[in-house]
Amino acid sequence: MTRLSLLIVSYNSAALLGPCLHSLLAQTAPDDEIVVIDNASTDGSADLVRQRYPAVRIIANSDNKGFGAANNQGINATTGRYVVLANPDCEVQPGSLDGYHHFLESHPRAAVAGGRLRYADGAFQHSSFRFPTLSQVFLDLFPINWRLTESRLNGRYPKSWDGSPFEIDHPLGAFMCVRRAATQELGMGLFDEAFFMYAEEVDWCFRLKRAGWQIWHCSDALALHHGGRSTRQRAGEMFVQLHRSRLLFFYKHYPPWFSWAARALLRIGMEARLRKPGTRGDGEQAALCRQVMDL
Repeated sequence: MTRLSLLIVSYNSAALLGPCLHSLLAQTAPDDEIVVIDNASTDGSADLVRQRYPAVRIIANSDNKGFGAANNQGINATTGRYVVLANPDCEVQPGSLDGYHHFLESHPRAAVAGGRLRYADGAFQHSSFRFPTLSQVFLDLFPINWRLTESRLNGRYPKSWDGSPFEIDHPLGAFMCVRRAATQELGMGLFDEAFFMYAEEVDWCFRLKRAGWQIWHCSDALALHHGGRSTRQRAGEMFVQLHRSRLLFFYKHYPPWFSWAARALLRIGMEARLRKPGTRGDGEQAALCRQVMDL
């Protein structure tokens, strides 16, 4: 068993893969392994990895299997005691891989550690969250005040905690490290592949915590996260996928009354969007809102 398996799921991310892979290769140990799982990119991503990064394994899918299913491929094809999942739009900062390794070695009940995130300009980015509540559903649809949006009411942990490790409900899936032994308790399914995109890590952490494992924010791991560069290529489809995945999570884990209330809030939110002049005059945006209302 190797020390770390580093997995990157890529979809038309050729422009991002270079900086991401450089940042990882600069700090890997001799027995670490890096695998890129390419979800049928058409921009030459797989060829770029083969030609420029011979030390990196490539799994090239013939179709887009989604984020969770592709990560499952990578986990099942590797042997690292710990598995680092990094989006291609992340540049992992020096010392972060050792930081993850040392943290999980010293916290034997931690199944997942999520690192710190910064935007490309160095500004703080939330990377750790509480499990969804109705207040979070409401504030996502109706961001009435930035203080509320940034508060615990919206599932955020205080920014002042970012420099120290603390237990969380789930990290953002863009950059996190997982204990393989914990995933094996969940069986070969790992990520629930019913989630094509979004909420996979929330569902995973929910199941791990229910099984008695801990989820932590690890302050010794840091990445610059450019954010959403792949999903913006299919922004409309991803808008629908986001809400579909959230509802799937609620249906799977929460009582029926919660799912009903969340769906009612979602419908009200989409109706409010449809009444806005900008949306009303944009046929594509209006159609997307109606698709979400029909979920």
